[in-house]
Amino acid sequence: MSGATPFPIPRGFRFGAAIAGIKASGRPDFSLIVADEPASAAAAFTANRVIAAPLIVDKENLRASGGKVRVVAINAGNANCAAGQAGLDAARATCAAAARVFGCAPEEVFPSSTGVIGVPLPAEKLAAAMPGLAARLGGEQDHFLEVARAILTTDTMEKTAFARVHIDGAGAASGEIRIAALGKGSGMIDPQLVPHATMLVYVLTDAAIEPADLKTFLEPAIEKSFNRISVDGDMSTNDTVLLLASGASGVSVARGDRAFQGALTEVCTSLARQIVADGEGVSHVVELRITGAASDADALRVAKAIAHSPLVKTAWAGCDPNWGRLAAAIGYSGAQIDPARIDIQFGDLPICCDGGRAAEYDEAAAHAYLSQSEFSISIELHQGQGACVFWTTDLTVEYVHINADYST
Repeated sequence: MSGATPFPIPRGFRFGAAIAGIKASGRPDFSLIVADEPASAAAAFTANRVIAAPLIVDKENLRASGGKVRVVAINAGNANCAAGQAGLDAARATCAAAARVFGCAPEEVFPSSTGVIGVPLPAEKLAAAMPGLAARLGGEQDHFLEVARAILTTDTMEKTAFARVHIDGAGAASGEIRIAALGKGSGMIDPQLVPHATMLVYVLTDAAIEPADLKTFLEPAIEKSFNRISVDGDMSTNDTVLLLASGASGVSVARGDRAFQGALTEVCTSLARQIVADGEGVSHVVELRITGAASDADALRVAKAIAHSPLVKTAWAGCDPNWGRLAAAIGYSGAQIDPARIDIQFGDLPICCDGGRAAEYDEAAAHAYLSQSEFSISIELHQGQGACVFWTTDLTVEYVHINADYST
């Protein structure tokens, strides 16, 4: 899956990136993903009520186009959020410029932005860079990786994931389809994507899938991946996941196809975990495994309470096996619990049994286990069959430095 070589780039798309002059660093900051023909689209966006201008335009355009996208235009270095009417005008100007260059309707353009909030986006810079970039687009892995790099902000590495899937169907419906995803995200990561200025994800496939069916695949994939991660508990104004299907493989995927759903979920989960691993200032990646909750929703409540606790996260940063902080977070999570029935393990190490310190508790061993760059914490609540797996991080001094100086 992730990191496969050669990368199985989906057919029917072209990619490229350029320097438009948005990032102060002078690095590439403007990317295009262009479908040869209008692609079926399904998208999910942040649940934050302060929402960036491009997301507003994206929703309008998807409705107007019937769920079809020809051009994805992504800028980094400016979130185009909290800019009032000027922000909406900039997003629409970007769509108009792309429509002129690629001969499509403005409603078939999907703008995205990431970066600093509250600064007007100079859309004229994107429009000026677009014709030259359009002439250099390509469908090879190098072109794909150009986009993966250019969308980064405080990220330290590009994030990609890939899959090949054989679809069994009648006659021409059988064959191989490809899935490729790229994304960015490092801080301000606690996405809650709905329908249910930091995480942007673009998932592409060359399968033939209608927009309404595409949505039924995207929603469960998101629920098990991007809605199961948190770096700092802050929800961005710009979180977006876009799934595009070009149909260029000639292989149709029917609603409910398990092979495609499994591959899509695996690709999304890989990308989600990469985002957590590249969290700002992160020194530990933590997998929380919550079982025995009264419901899956309660399991998620417990995981989020733990993942968002500064006391817990700073203990992890210091490799401190202070499990009492976990117990406290479980208690205020709002989930149904019995304090006398909580069990906690660090990996295979018993830490808490029946709400108290386990008889086998070994503080030195627990400290050594938490000293690893990645570790797992299992919590059994003994309340029912609810469960979830959630990925999060510690909270370090470096995170404070990055975010204290972000806009200056």
